[in-house]
Amino acid sequence: MQCFVFSFRVLGVNMNGDSTGRPHTDSRSRQAPMININPFTPDSLLIQTATLQRNNRKRSQRNDSCGEDMEASDAECEEDILPPSKRMTLLDSNMISRYATEFHELEKIGSGEFGSVFKCVKRLDGCIYAIKRSKKPLAGSVDEQNALREVYAHAVLGQHPHVVRYYSAWSEDDHMLIQNEYCNGGTLADVVTENYRTMRFFSELDLKDLLLQVARGLKYIHSTSLVHMDIKPSNIFLSRRTVVCVDQFDDDEGPNTNVVYKIGDLGHVTRMDNPQVEEGDSRYLANEVLQEDYRNLIRADIFALALTVISASGAEPLPTNGDKWHDIRQGKLPAIPQVLSQEFPSLLKLMIHPDPASRPSASSLTKHPVLLTASRMSADQLRVELNAEKFKNALLQKELKKAQQAKVAAEEKVLISDRVLTRSTLQSSRSSRLIGKKMNRSVSLTIY
Repeated sequence: MQCFVFSFRVLGVNMNGDSTGRPHTDSRSRQAPMININPFTPDSLLIQTATLQRNNRKRSQRNDSCGEDMEASDAECEEDILPPSKRMTLLDSNMISRYATEFHELEKIGSGEFGSVFKCVKRLDGCIYAIKRSKKPLAGSVDEQNALREVYAHAVLGQHPHVVRYYSAWSEDDHMLIQNEYCNGGTLADVVTENYRTMRFFSELDLKDLLLQVARGLKYIHSTSLVHMDIKPSNIFLSRRTVVCVDQFDDDEGPNTNVVYKIGDLGHVTRMDNPQVEEGDSRYLANEVLQEDYRNLIRADIFALALTVISASGAEPLPTNGDKWHDIRQGKLPAIPQVLSQEFPSLLKLMIHPDPASRPSASSLTKHPVLLTASRMSADQLRVELNAEKFKNALLQKELKKAQQAKVAAEEKVLISDRVLTRSTLQSSRSSRLIGKKMNRSVSLTIY
């Protein structure tokens, strides 16, 4: 945040100060810009920004006062880095419809508690985006804080392979709109529903890959001192890649399959050091959060991740309350309708341990031997598929080369035939025009 003070000097008299030309130091005479302070901004970045503002202000005052006392300007610098006196609300940013002007709506692809999501093409760049629009007016309501929290979290997190990418946000008619990356595979909840319908379930390898990729996304979120607090299948998005490339991502940070899982819906994100917790879906809620014990919130994300993987395995729908709900919070693993290796269910059971400190962190999960083995197996499988595709391409290229050679040979044969026919035609034409053929000979007699 930068504050600017403008002084007007006319014939040596300052209109906003005294005759010395020095402006008043009353902070009330300066009007702070109307902007928001992102509560998720790392403290180190805030310190750097404050230091930069202080140095810039000192330099400006030094040039303005030509060596006058700087203590007053130092005090003013301290005032300039304070939060603004006004906060920008959704009503303050109403304008001509940016949504209708910049985007062409293709279809509605989702609806939830916050609002609806639309698949849109941006008219300028021709790319597809997901635009989330709130259902009801937000200004002055609790929902406004949740919407702003999601925008703040997206802006701070930036870009990561396993977090839905954020582009921009704005308001229209008191409704919040958020422009995010479009994930062409829908949500994990959509896949789970379809699997129930067709009676097809994730294999153990697929479940391990899901767990590993989402753990990588959580590792990144936790590294910024933030926690998600609402991990569940409907908040995990799928991006299906049409081109298989094993070496596109590093082993520690990227996927090894043609499906990339991304964490989205950051409306419940909060800081670790100063948590403002709003409870998410009770089916995936850790017991310590319900008891308002916020000392180890990152392990609550791990608890929810384990139950998300269990839901994807084809298990029965998780309970919202009752005895089964409490059994899970006591460390009892729900029944999984498929045969798994002994190590994987043990890992999932550890992730829902009643003691949060006993659960593994997201960072340790990304290095867990059970998941890394699955990652290597998946990479090997992709290499086999890639080699098969290369072999098919080689065969097709060989057939194409043969076809091209046959075409050239046929064209040459036709060309040779045309040349022979032309030559014979010319020869017959010449023989028919020999001098004296079928003509009467004249006889000349000379008498001496």
